[in-house]
Formats: sequence, structure tokens, C-alpha cells
Amino acid sequence: MDRVSAFDEPLKKLLGGATAKVMAEHLDLHTVGDLLHHYPRRYEERGRLTALADLPLDEHVTVVAQVADARVLMFNNGRGKRLEVTLTDGHGRLQLVFFGHGVHKPHKELLPGRRAMFAGKVSVFNRKMQLAHPTYQLLDAESIDGAEATEAVDAFAGRLLPIYPACKQLDSWRIAKAVDTVLPSAREVVDPLPPALREGRGFAPLPEALLKVHRPQTKADIAEARDRLKWDEAFVLQVALARRRYADTQLPAVARRPTPGGLLDAFDAELPFTLTEGQLKVSREIFDDLATEHPMHRLLQGEVGSGKTMVALRAMLGVVDAGGQAAMLAPTEVLAQQHHRSITEMMGELAEGGMLGGSEQGTKVVLLTGSMGVAARRQALLDLVTGEAGIVIGTHALIEDKVRFHDLGLVVVDEQHRFGVEQRDALRSKGKQPPHLLVMTATPIPRTVAMTVFGDLETSVLDQLPAGRSPIASHVVPAKDKPHFLSRAWERVREEVENGHQAYVVCPRIGDDAEDEAAGKKTKKKAPEDDGDKRPPLAVLEIAEQLTKGPLAGLRIEVLHGRMNPDDKDDVMRRFAAGDVDVLVATTVIEVGVNVPNATAMVIMDADRFGVSQLHQLRGRVGRGSAPGLCLLVSEAHEASPARARLSAVAATLDGFELSRIDLEQRREGDVLGQAQSGVRSSLRMLTVIDDEEVIAAAREEAVAIVAADPELGRLPELRTALDALLDKEREQYLDKG
Repeated sequence: MDRVSAFDEPLKKLLGGATAKVMAEHLDLHTVGDLLHHYPRRYEERGRLTALADLPLDEHVTVVAQVADARVLMFNNGRGKRLEVTLTDGHGRLQLVFFGHGVHKPHKELLPGRRAMFAGKVSVFNRKMQLAHPTYQLLDAESIDGAEATEAVDAFAGRLLPIYPACKQLDSWRIAKAVDTVLPSAREVVDPLPPALREGRGFAPLPEALLKVHRPQTKADIAEARDRLKWDEAFVLQVALARRRYADTQLPAVARRPTPGGLLDAFDAELPFTLTEGQLKVSREIFDDLATEHPMHRLLQGEVGSGKTMVALRAMLGVVDAGGQAAMLAPTEVLAQQHHRSITEMMGELAEGGMLGGSEQGTKVVLLTGSMGVAARRQALLDLVTGEAGIVIGTHALIEDKVRFHDLGLVVVDEQHRFGVEQRDALRSKGKQPPHLLVMTATPIPRTVAMTVFGDLETSVLDQLPAGRSPIASHVVPAKDKPHFLSRAWERVREEVENGHQAYVVCPRIGDDAEDEAAGKKTKKKAPEDDGDKRPPLAVLEIAEQLTKGPLAGLRIEVLHGRMNPDDKDDVMRRFAAGDVDVLVATTVIEVGVNVPNATAMVIMDADRFGVSQLHQLRGRVGRGSAPGLCLLVSEAHEASPARARLSAVAATLDGFELSRIDLEQRREGDVLGQAQSGVRSSLRMLTVIDDEEVIAAAREEAVAIVAADPELGRLPELRTALDALLDKEREQYLDKG
């Protein structure tokens, strides 16, 4: 069997329909290759019992333990039976419960001293950890008849016992049995690594690595297999990215060099401050890229307030100077309007090209959003197609078919993580030749993620804050344990307002009818046992009302959320920016780009419902002027909970890169490389982006060298095949769009 057919064989053929169906629906495993890449999560050693004290609540676990005692209890006047089994690992204890007819078999089999593997969901009853109705597999030979005994002991109580990521419908040991069925196919696998590279790095051949990861004899087997499989994942992904970058260098683009004494020089001459060293360095990198005849693909990372917009604006002015047009894409209307306002303010008369009182060197800066009136929209479209407007700022409305440019030279995308790759691609196709591309993000991205998720973009980092930015003090407010802390938080907000400043209060939910209706629909589908869920997140409309009647009575309070009419939103933001509103109670619509230097305090309600990076983004809205900022993270989470640990981490540092690392460690990379980015499942099974920086960096280096020597991989057909298999068409397209 050749590699493709061995790996692409449907599981249904080998495992039977029922098992294959469960694997497809619950574990997203469809082919032999999928199952061979479904690696054990960990390994248990024979004779070593699992640490029962460390089991995570509400998770499906597999444990190996010994029965300490078992007893049947009667309840309901003798009509009901319950079997309680206590397991031990020599240190901790765990209770199992079986009810009704499910009592008989385990009562006969789970005798004191017996050892078994148990799988189930960990819950708490009467303050004790328990598994209700777990499935189990006995591990001692005496407990199984004849020939089966040897097989079961070898398979499950062998030296190292693989524990697979499982689900309620399929236990780890059933997955192990399925792996045994398909494991012979691993011998058919063709190795994708060029022999020189494999031998040079001392890697095991791929068939051997797959056998060793699933059925290791020793711990050294596991380490050897992991090294090889990690490398493959990093390497194949980096080859795909290197090929994308290579293909991009082959695309034609118009070189855009600013005209001396033109628009950019006129703008720089008017600047009331000097640019930071970081801004100058990043600007040089961008202008060098713009001067080449293939499209720039650059990611600009910068902390909130590090002056990314200024760097992007100078790049746009340089392109306008060179006779092209620049488009800036924002994720929301509020943000597009805000960018338009701040850019026209920064440019002054230079933004009034062709108008009375405008500068001769100036250009027109237009706004294009979905909610604009017909006449304004028609004028904006006309300005774009004639070239009258050098700069356009807008939402995804810019991507519509009707929008035509005179000569699109540069696309700036703000807040990449909120913008679909298809949309970015559609905008790129608006140029006569591919335009240059600058992607900005205020979410600091660890280097390894930048090398994988954004691996086809060159990266620039702005890590200096401009002079005049004030420090932000952050504190966790434990509302449940210490209610007086929350009262004090509102007093602090009042003090800030009395000192002439303004404040934000952020809530996770809006709390309007449309939202409640949607939540109602969701709740109807809930299983009855979910009713004990914690209360719904706090809502903007409720909190605003409570504050108006209670602790902040007498202050000018307004609300802002995504379901408001765009004009109303804009009106509220304008009045807040003008100082006519004291406290803005909002959802995360204020997360990106909202710039009100007079706002000094922020209270984030139910802060534990937000991610680390999101909290950091929100906090960046205060302390933007000369007065210090204050951010209060209100939470009812228990002091020892992971949620509180997250909040303490945010309160402890203002370093976004450090926080992004913590965030990534907690979420792992499912979110980073999976659905959120590409719309397809992450192809990473063994590699962890946060821990394997050296592997990724080395794989990138090898990949670049291989692609430079042989872009089509004509001399490496096995690698080509592996690329097709690992990066299915959807993922290829995702990389294609960057």
C-alpha cells in the first residue's frame, strides 16, 4: 500500500461502522492517518498509581488505581441500591458510585486489592471527589479468563500504558485497541524528511517513531518518538510558510518611494513631537519594503499606545506621495470613525486636498462604512475611483464589489485577529497589481506564534511607549469575599470624576431583549444537570441603572454597546471624548482604538470572564494622558481558582508580551492555530507553540534553505506528499491568505 492510500484509508473499513462513527463525531478522527496522529496524552507506568489528589474537576479522566474497599448501601426504604468503591494510590482517595442495575458486575469484580483503569468525569459530592458510573478495565491477570489474561496484561498493564485523549463515548483503552488495529499501516508510511536532514539531526524514521509513540517499551522510546513527530509538525508547517513567502517574492508590485519635499515631508515638518527611536526604526523597515518591486507583507506589533497608527499613517502618506492610494481596514464602525477622526486631526490641512483652505500638497481622506447615507457613500466611491482621495478608512464595506480604486498601493489592516483572511484577500485583489500589506496588532504575540500563525509576514515590533504616557495601576477587587472593596472602587471612580477626569465601566454582556432572547434559546437546549450554572455575566444596561441610582448617583452616565444604532454610538463616543460624559458603561466595543486621554479609571466587572490579552487591551484605554491610570478588576472568582490567578497575573505586569505568554500557556495553542485563525482544526498534535521555540526556529531555518534551493519540491516528492496530507486544501488557502 502506498503512503497516501495507507494513511487515507477510512477508519470504517478497519474498525467497523459504530466505532468509526463515534471517532468521527466526537474526536474528529476519520482516517488511519488521523488515528495514528492521535497521540497518547501521557503514559502510566505499571506498578505506579495515578495521583488521585490532582484530578481536575469536570474533566473526563482515566486513572489507574487500586480498590481499597467496596460496599453496597440501601436507600429509599431498601428499594434502591448504591455501590460505593473507594480507590487509593497510596496517598489520596477517590470514590466511585454505581446505582441500580449497574451495581451487580462491579460488585463482583471490584474487590479490595484489585487494580484497574477507570474512566469517567470527575465531580464532587458531599465535598468528596467522585466518578459516577465510570467504565473500567481490570488489570490483574487473575481477574480475566485464560488466554485473554495475557493479552490484556500485555496491552494494558505492560510497562508503559498509553492514556489517550478520550471522550465520554469512547474510553482511552478502547482507543488503544483501535490503534492496535491500524498500527500495522504505520509500517507502510513513506518518510517525508529528506534523508540528509533526517540523518544529520539523528531522527528515527517515521514508521519507527509512530510505533514508539503508541507502544513504547521505555521512556527513551517516547522521547525519541516525540522529538521526531514534533519536528515533522514544525517542519511541514514552516515549509508551507516558506513556499508562501517565496511565492510572494515572485509577485509583481509597484515600488512606492516617497517624493522628497512631498506630502510625507510636509506632514513630518508639522509634527509637534519627535518620533521615538522604535517608530523611526520600524518606519525604515516599512519604507525599505515599499521600495521593492514585490509586495510587502509585514506584521506590526505594538503595545497599546506605542504609536502604531502614526507609523501606519506615515507609510500611507509615503504611498500617496508616490502616486498610489492607501486603504485602512478597521474591524468596527466605531473604530473606523475614530481612525478617520484622529488621522484627519493629525494631518490638519494636509487632509483637505482639493478643498478651499486645504494644502496644495494635501490629499483627500475619506471614510467608507456600511451605515453611511447614500449621497455621502456615492461621493466617497467617486473620490476613490478618480484618485481624488489618497487615503480611505473603512470597515469591511471597503471590500464590496462596487468599491473601485484608481491605484491601490497599500492596505493597512488594523487588529488582524478580528479580521477574516478571506476579507483581507478580497481587498488585496482590488489593486491593478497586488498592493503592499501592513497588518497591525496591539495584541502582543510571542515570537513562536508569530513564526507559525503569521509565518508568512515579516515582523516589526514597537516596544517603546511614547513620552507622556502614564503608568497604569491595576488591582483585583474580590467582590464576593470583600464587598467593601467594591464600594471603595466606586468611591475611587467618583474621586477621579471630581478631579476632572472620566471613567469606563466594562461589562461582558449588554442585557437587552435581543440578547436575552438568544440566551433563552441557548438555555432551552441545556441538559437539566446544567441548571446549577453560575449566574449570567453582568450586563451593561443593569449595571448602568444600578450605578445611576446608587454609588454614582448624580454623575453623567452613558451606555455604549455593539447593538446601538451607529449614529447613537458615534454620538456617545463624541460626547465622552469631549468631556460631556463622566462615566461610560460599555461592552468590549471600547477594546480597540478608543482614545480619550482624559479617561483615567476603568472598572471591569466579572473580569474573570475575559481573556488575559483582552483585559490587557481594555486596560490600555486609560492612562493615555498625563494623569496616571487606574484599572480595577472586579471578580467573584474564588481566591484559589485559575481565574483569579489569571487576574493576578494581569494586575502584576504591564508587559503585554509576558501576558501573551501566560495567556498562551493557559489556552494552549488550540485557539491560536485552530478555529480562531484558520477555520480548520489545528494540525498540531505534538508540538506546543509555547514550549518548542527552538524546534520551530530550527525547522524554519531548514525549511527556508530547502525552499530556496527547490521551490517546487520537485526533488523531494515525499515531502510534497506530506505537505498535501498535513495541510489540507482549506489550510493551504488559509496560509495563502496569511
